[in-house]
Amino acid sequence: MTRYARITGTGSCLPPRQLTNADMVDLLAKRQIETSDEWIVERTGIRARHFVDDGVNASDLGAEAARRAMAAAGAQPSEIDLIIVATSTPDMVFPATAAIIQHKLGIAGCPVFDVQAVCSGFIYALSVADAMIKAGSVSKALVIGAEVFSRLLDFNDRTTCVLFGDGAGAVVLEASDRPGILASALHADGQHVGILCVPGHVNGGQVLGDPLLKMDGQAVFKLAVGVLHDVAKEVLQKAGRTEADIDWLVPHQANIRIMASTARKLRMSMDKVVVTVDQHGNTSAASIPLALDHGVRAGQIKPGDTLLLEGVGGGFTWGAVLVDF
Repeated sequence: MTRYARITGTGSCLPPRQLTNADMVDLLAKRQIETSDEWIVERTGIRARHFVDDGVNASDLGAEAARRAMAAAGAQPSEIDLIIVATSTPDMVFPATAAIIQHKLGIAGCPVFDVQAVCSGFIYALSVADAMIKAGSVSKALVIGAEVFSRLLDFNDRTTCVLFGDGAGAVVLEASDRPGILASALHADGQHVGILCVPGHVNGGQVLGDPLLKMDGQAVFKLAVGVLHDVAKEVLQKAGRTEADIDWLVPHQANIRIMASTARKLRMSMDKVVVTVDQHGNTSAASIPLALDHGVRAGQIKPGDTLLLEGVGGGFTWGAVLVDF
């Protein structure tokens, strides 16, 4: 019997504190930095985002998203035999945030680790879990994207601080005799490290370099619109499918213009794109599973639908997964 991996449950968690664009305008005005709701919406499509309170970490959001995904899948903690967490904002240098989430879920014994591919992280993590299930070493996995990007933002830079938010999303991925994940493709090009990065690190108890996010927005946009279309074509070809077979595009929620450009190149209506960027902002590795869970719980995504998940992130990394849901 051929062994496949299927998504059997989704879950998400957003911190309760929401900041609208008006809130961000007021926050930046105190620093004598001018922006506006119109400026933010026109360039990004973002109208609000969620920020964690002090004392709340990526593991807290990730654990709650995982609980909701397990509940949706009818999975017990004792059945989970792999946890992969995609994050660029871990609770600590080590151990992995996945180990902290494992403890919070009351699970012990199974392998756990983090994946760092920034906004592409969930695609990378899902692809790894898929491969481990197909290889027979894992039967039921938790794949989580969890971020607290608000702690990396430079609130003196209006071009970046308005873009990002905090949140987590998760899926339960199970072995099945029916195809679920049809194809995946992962890529990276390290020559573009500098266009999106947090160029700081810990050394001798001090932070060296700059611990705040830096981004060349135009360079990121130009790269993103090209590679997203290419990787979409790649996974469709691998799976023997065409653009017409895609029921829903579930993209990384970075910028509505990038998402619209991708949909246009795939000859898809925006009515078939799951959009949460307006209310969540860019939640990096959490954005795709957050959007997926939103689409499922809103009744948009239904069993039997074919989904294209894709993202780009710092590194420069990008990837896509084609899924029969």
